[in-house]
Amino acid sequence: MTVTAPELTVRAWRDHDPQARHLPGMSLGPLPVTPGSRDVERLWAMGVRHAELDAAVDLGAAGPAAHRAAVDRLRLVRDLTAHAVSVDWECRLPSQEPAQQWKVLSHLHPPRTLTGPADPQEALHRWRTRHYLCKLVWRQGPGFIQIRDRRWGDLRRFTADEPRYQDAIALLDPGAHHADVPAGVLEEFTAEHLVLRLGDLVWWLPYRVSRWLQEAIAV
Repeated sequence: MTVTAPELTVRAWRDHDPQARHLPGMSLGPLPVTPGSRDVERLWAMGVRHAELDAAVDLGAAGPAAHRAAVDRLRLVRDLTAHAVSVDWECRLPSQEPAQQWKVLSHLHPPRTLTGPADPQEALHRWRTRHYLCKLVWRQGPGFIQIRDRRWGDLRRFTADEPRYQDAIALLDPGAHHADVPAGVLEEFTAEHLVLRLGDLVWWLPYRVSRWLQEAIAV
């Protein structure tokens, strides 16, 4: 059974600066966003440079509907981050998760609040001060895909030229039932911390890049 979350709503502004957002014409008000659509591109074209989610991302909530809602909002944060849009959001991690679990999400725009880690303020400070664009990205070249990961401090690269990897990413991008993804590919992605699993749902963490923000040698 496919479980879908209701249409999401974001509050949007034309500028990321808190003081500038109070100026006339900066607020775009609440805007609907449909998971799985190209609405993030639409928001960017409208001039959105800062957005606020309508609810917290709770990775500890139980049940398929809660898992779907969390993935849909995380997907929104991921795609907004890819467009260099700053995001106000709340992240709730399960308290039983490993101490460094927040690093798996550290390529996303840092949340406003973080709960779950033993020292959430320290984890949030590190997330905010060490975040930059293109920290975990993937790109598709002629006949291959490549993932570049700097969440752990060094550069880790994963390159594959087999179509099954690209097909798996297409399934995982919006979130998919784990049984729908080839087990061998999913095992490799899981070992590299490239997917997030919530119950039966697995979701693709990297965002796609069409051009580097820095020289390729420095990314």
